[in-house]
Amino acid sequence: MGAVIAPIALRSSDVIDVRTRDLWDGFAAYARRHGTTLTGHHHSNHVVEPTEEMAAAVGLAAGARILVRTRKYDVRPVVTRTWSDERRVLEAVRRTTEYVPRPLARRQETVFHGFAEGVPLGSVCPAGKPVESVLIDALTDRLASLAAVPVADLPPRPGHWPRDGDSRGFLRALAHRADEQIRRSNWRDFGGLFVALGVPENALQRYARWVPVMTSRPFGLLHGDLHRDNVIVSGGSDVAPTCVDWELATYGDPLHDLAVHLVRMRYPEDQLAEVIRCWERAMRRVGPDAVAGLHQDLKHYVAFEHAQSVYPDVIRAVGALGGRFGQEQLEAAAQEIHRALTTAREPLGLRDAPDRKTIERLLYRRQVARGARHRDERFAVPVAWRQDLRVPLRDDFPDRAVRAALWAEGAASARHVFKGITHLATVVPVPRFGPVMIRRKLRAAQPLEPRFLNEHMVLRAIEDAGLPVKVPRVLALGVSDLDDRFTIHSYMGPSDIRQAPRHPEGGLLLGQMSGLVDQLCALAGVGTESLMPAMRRAGFDGEGFYPWLCGQLVVMVRELAAETRVLAGRLGLPDADTLGELLRTREVSHRPPVLLHGDLHPWNLVCSTRDFGLTLLDWEMAMVGDPLYDMVRHLHLTPTTREVRGRMSALWAQRMPARCTVDWEADARAYQGLEIVRSAYVDLDRMITRIGLGAPNVRRAVDSYTATLSKARNWLGMPAGPSTADRPYLALALSRTGR
Repeated sequence: MGAVIAPIALRSSDVIDVRTRDLWDGFAAYARRHGTTLTGHHHSNHVVEPTEEMAAAVGLAAGARILVRTRKYDVRPVVTRTWSDERRVLEAVRRTTEYVPRPLARRQETVFHGFAEGVPLGSVCPAGKPVESVLIDALTDRLASLAAVPVADLPPRPGHWPRDGDSRGFLRALAHRADEQIRRSNWRDFGGLFVALGVPENALQRYARWVPVMTSRPFGLLHGDLHRDNVIVSGGSDVAPTCVDWELATYGDPLHDLAVHLVRMRYPEDQLAEVIRCWERAMRRVGPDAVAGLHQDLKHYVAFEHAQSVYPDVIRAVGALGGRFGQEQLEAAAQEIHRALTTAREPLGLRDAPDRKTIERLLYRRQVARGARHRDERFAVPVAWRQDLRVPLRDDFPDRAVRAALWAEGAASARHVFKGITHLATVVPVPRFGPVMIRRKLRAAQPLEPRFLNEHMVLRAIEDAGLPVKVPRVLALGVSDLDDRFTIHSYMGPSDIRQAPRHPEGGLLLGQMSGLVDQLCALAGVGTESLMPAMRRAGFDGEGFYPWLCGQLVVMVRELAAETRVLAGRLGLPDADTLGELLRTREVSHRPPVLLHGDLHPWNLVCSTRDFGLTLLDWEMAMVGDPLYDMVRHLHLTPTTREVRGRMSALWAQRMPARCTVDWEADARAYQGLEIVRSAYVDLDRMITRIGLGAPNVRRAVDSYTATLSKARNWLGMPAGPSTADRPYLALALSRTGR
């Protein structure tokens, strides 16, 4: 295998005299006209053999081929850079090894390198194919040799660089730089898509906080991007691969370079151990400190590589679709994004990665909203939808408004996309009609707590009642694009959608508390005739709400994930049958059933910008039942002081119709205990399955799990707190949340 071209008689520093600058400028123009173009993501690359006259004028050897690289600034930033001057890095490396391109000169954003003769390894040995052992030895030797490059020869590092040997600090710095240079640079255009895909804005910042303590290793120069297309090989028996493309070089823990190489080379699974052994053997020649903690810490760098790669992988997959795309392209992009999300799920703590079909729909809507078109005839209409006749079209929101909303959905920014446990909600402006909220049920969502009523029927019943309950209006219900169901609601946030909705996450003010009680009282007047058939199918006929609710909890516990049931038993929570026996010992008085919201936590309440009013959102868990339950569950889900709870309960008892408050004080304790027990199971399951952990109400609940568990066991008549034997299992559950 060949090496680089013969040495060239030219100083490897910037040419400073005017005549030579003009010569290099002319050489660059000549290369663009007559050179061979090579593909490159971030540079335009031209390979050219200059004429004898030009070669002599700039001091090149006869027959030498030159690579002319010009930085592209019209491409999206999907990599992190430590230095902007690749030439200076190459100069430093050339002092210790000849197996890198020879730097010749730099003219503004154009650099001139000696051309590495041969072909990229990827062209003869594609990703996934095994690499010859002799080549693995050579490549790991190349990586190890970088330790000999003096730090004084390298360009200055950016400010606040981790101190030499601070491996944990270096990995944290990598995460913060990826967040700054990749995520933030692309968030304006891609943030809405990332949120819809389940990648929150703070994913990399959160990852940086979770980096564990790591072994100290001496820092050195790192290539930073050694994959198959950056390894040049040629025919022959001499194994002398050339490492090219040093624009992502950095300075830090050499274990990071190994992790990048392992992931981006895409070795077969059964060859990874061999590569690690070869790297360890080569690095031991540098010194034993260079491989300290290798087998404990390598997984952390590999995890980071998977974590940060989700951003460039998604952006490149979307970019490949272009302005006119076919179904095969759409499916391929969705598959690539699904692979990236699956790989990044564990290190980034992603909870609810969508399936490929959902990703396909998201991509289609995004492209259409930006003027792209699908080649298939069945997609000729930019926005098509079929109306669900259960919700008639409104005069104040006609068909053209629905189409306009669906058109705008794919272009929504990150601050207008809200991903909950069961729904993806997007706020979009509709000209002449104002902002609306488009809600789509997540296909992968399987809510643990049951749903009994259709939300659109509940909201329509409230609207028809004409009572002072502030809720969204259902504007449209239908199916769009690829058989994708949606609901459009009136938007209940600030009229300026650039402002985020406010929620009473710290608890209700007195005025808000009074207003919420008034709305709960008004709900008692909403007719439930249209809703009761669904409740009867769920087993509730209007009598015995408390035992019915207990029965629903027992069914839920029986259907928990197997791992959750086992851990619940270890923590002292009863199994489903035992729980049923314990719950049957309590009784409550009968109160006439009314419409209940069923899930009044702070993030389902929106504060008015004009008064102390609250809007009640997300009626997915609505039901018909005991009016006392809504008030007690709200107090359970909302941070409140004992005084506030007492005030709200007293207001509720004063303002509710007398028939709805019979024996309420005694019965409130039964519902309080039931909700604590429910939370003990539900929050444990969320910690184990990680479903919905990104939602703020869920995060708050699991953060207080130790107290919830103690209260639940106490109410059920079991020991109040985790015993010494329980603590390892409780620690296991809490560890699943990333705390």
